[in-house]
Amino acid sequence: MAAVQKLFPYTPRAPIRQGIYSQAVVVDRTMYISGQLGLDVASGKLVEGGVQAQARQALVNMGEILKAAGCGYDNVVKTTVLLADMNDFVNVNDVYKTFFSKNFPARAAYQVVALPRGGLVEIEAVAVLGPISES
Repeated sequence: MAAVQKLFPYTPRAPIRQGIYSQAVVVDRTMYISGQLGLDVASGKLVEGGVQAQARQALVNMGEILKAAGCGYDNVVKTTVLLADMNDFVNVNDVYKTFFSKNFPARAAYQVVALPRGGLVEIEAVAVLGPISES
């Protein structure tokens, strides 16, 4: 059996990994994107403006990682949204639908006890690399 190649796309245009994890891992044509907080790349701090601003920045950061692997939001097939407060679900959806506007990825959303750095939202994703044909 042939070995499956594992790649680690990286971009300095998304927050630099600060733990023992990668921004993303690609196995075959599937990319697993680590959870993205609403961190500003330049300052390394959470953006101001509440949960919507953090959700927007998290998705922008995700987009940079997708771009580094040669794809975009249309390649995302699954997301997981972690919320510090489930009451923010609708506010995050208002931002989310500006990045995913049709043929939405599958998704799960959970309230968690706490997020790193006191974040209000964290979003991770699974994407498939290459051209996408929708039917």
